[in-house]
Amino acid sequence: MTAHVRSGRSRLWRFLAVLALIGLVAAACGDDDGGGDTGATTTAGGDGSGEVTSTTAAPDAAEAQFGGSITVGLEAETNSWLPGEGSFASPGVNVARALYDGVAARGADGSVYPLVAESIVPNDDLTEWTVTLREGILFSDGTPLTAENQKNNFDTYLVAEGANTAGPGVMGQVTELRVDEELTYTYVLAQGNAAFIDLLAGTSGWVFSYEACQAAGEDCGSRPVGVGPFQMDSWTRDDRLVMSRNPNYWRTDANGEQLPYLDDLVFRPIPDEDTRLASVRSGDIQVGQTLRQSLVRQARTSAEAGELQTFEAIGNNGGGAIFNTLVPPVDDVRVRLGLAHAVNQEDLVDILGGTGITPPQTQYFSPNSPWFSEAVEEAWPKYDPDTAAELLQAYIDDPARSDGKAPGSPIAVQFNCPPDPSLIELSQAYQAFWGQVGVETTLVQIEQAPHIANAIGGPDSDPPFKGDYMINCWRMGADEDPYTTLSNAFGPVAAGPLNFTNYVSDTVTANIEILRTSTDFDERYAAVEAIMLEFTEQVPNMWTGGTATALYAQNNVRNLAGWTIPGDGEPILGSGVLNSEIYWAEVWLQQ
Repeated sequence: MTAHVRSGRSRLWRFLAVLALIGLVAAACGDDDGGGDTGATTTAGGDGSGEVTSTTAAPDAAEAQFGGSITVGLEAETNSWLPGEGSFASPGVNVARALYDGVAARGADGSVYPLVAESIVPNDDLTEWTVTLREGILFSDGTPLTAENQKNNFDTYLVAEGANTAGPGVMGQVTELRVDEELTYTYVLAQGNAAFIDLLAGTSGWVFSYEACQAAGEDCGSRPVGVGPFQMDSWTRDDRLVMSRNPNYWRTDANGEQLPYLDDLVFRPIPDEDTRLASVRSGDIQVGQTLRQSLVRQARTSAEAGELQTFEAIGNNGGGAIFNTLVPPVDDVRVRLGLAHAVNQEDLVDILGGTGITPPQTQYFSPNSPWFSEAVEEAWPKYDPDTAAELLQAYIDDPARSDGKAPGSPIAVQFNCPPDPSLIELSQAYQAFWGQVGVETTLVQIEQAPHIANAIGGPDSDPPFKGDYMINCWRMGADEDPYTTLSNAFGPVAAGPLNFTNYVSDTVTANIEILRTSTDFDERYAAVEAIMLEFTEQVPNMWTGGTATALYAQNNVRNLAGWTIPGDGEPILGSGVLNSEIYWAEVWLQQ
C-alpha cells in the first residue's frame, strides 16, 4: 500500500503543558495573530493596481537571477534551532526552512509529499512507515545523509527527556526507528495512524546532522548543520542571523542549475510591527512578516499604492471562545447554543480589524481547506437574539438547572481574556451581546501564561485536567491533518490535557478513530464533517473569524510564494505563504 498523501505521568504532564504553551495555543485567544493555510492571495505592487491574484504559481526559471542578499524581518527570536529543543512558532519556522529540508513537505493542495525522502510508504495497518531517502544528499558540511543519521537523531534528540517532539501525539507514538538499509528506515508506531506522514512535514521531519550536533555539544542549537539551501554563518541573539548559500545543496531548478538563487540570507527579529513594516518600505530590509490583521491591512494598502508586494493567507487557525463543558451553567447545551446565537460574528471580526480580510468562521477548517464543509457552514448557529433568548429562558425556568440557582434567576457567566487592547474591546462586545439576552457576564483580564494554564488544569483535579475556567477567549485549529487536530482537542478528558473544552461524545470518538485508521479521503472527509456538524448543535466552542497573515516585500524580491517540491515529472506546487512561512531555495532578487 502506498501512502495516502492527504494525509511516566509527570513527564507526560510537563511535555503536554510545554506543547500547549509553545505550539498549539501559542496565540490562545481571539487576537489577530495566528496560523495560515493554502488560501493565499497576493496584492500586486509596482503598478499600483492592487490586483489580487493566486500566489500558487510555478516559478519561471528562465527569468530567475542568481546572486544577491535579502534581509527578512521577523516578529520574534527563537531560543534554539535544534528540533526538539527550539520553540518553532512562525518566525522560527522561516529560519528553519532555510537551514533544513524536511523528510516531507505540504503542497498547495494541502497534501503531504516526500521532499528529502524519495518515498514514504506505510504497511497495511499503518503501524510502520518506511522512508527511503534520496540518493546523494549531503549536509552543508559535505557529509552524507544516511538512515543511521536519522535513527541517531531520533534516539538522541527527538524523543529525549523534555523534548517538545517527544509526546504521544508526536514522536512519542513511535516505539522504534529501525534502520533497514543505508538510505531506508522505518518508524514503528504503537498503533496505526493514517496521519503520521503529516508529522514528517513539520519539526519532527527536519533533517539535521547528528555528527555535527554531537561535535557542538550543548551549542548544537546555536550551530546547526542541515541539508537545506543555506548554511548558518553567524547568529547574534536578538540581533541577526546570517546565512550563506549551501555549496552542497541537493536541488536544481528547471534549467539544471543548482539552487538556491540567493547568495546570502539574513534574518532579523523586529518585534515592533510598525517598525518592521516601515523597514521594508524604506528598504532597510527586504521582506517582513505579520500575524496581525491590522498590519495585514496596512501592508495591503502599501501594496495597492505600489510601494511593496504582499502575500496574504487565511488558514485553519481561528479565534473565538471555548466553553468548559464540565462547569455550570455552560455544561448545559441550551446555554452554550443560546450564547452562540446571541453574538454577531461580523461585528466581532470588525473589532479585531478583520473586515474585508477574514470572514466569520464556522468550523476547524477554512474554505481553502480540503476538509471544509459547506453543510457545516450553513448549520452553524446564526445571529438570532430571539432564538438565543428562547434557549436561555428554557434553562432559566428549569427547576433542575445545573448551576443550582432557583428557577427564574438570571444566568451568570465569567469570560476570561488577556489584557490586550483589542481583546478588551472584544470581551466587552461579548458582554454587550450576552447582556442583550439577559445574561450577566463578568469579564476577567488574565495574562497569557496563566490563561493557558487555567485552561489546561492539572492532574490532581476531578477529573484530571478539568481546567479552572468557565469561558475563555481562545484560538483553535491548525494546518495539519484533522486527526492530529481533533484527537488532541477532543481526546479523553482525564488523559488529555489539550481537550480544553472537556467535550467528548460517542460520535466524536468514533469518527476520530476513522481518521486514525482510514486512508480513504472520502471516508475521512465524512468523519470530519460528522464531527463538525455535531459541534454546530453542541457548541463546545464558538468562532469569531479566521486568522489572516501576510508576508510583505519590496517589489524586486521574486518568487516568495512559488516554491516547489520535486516530483516525478513536473514539480509539485508548494503551500505558498502558509502561516507567513516559505521555503527559500527558489526566491530570487531582481538586480
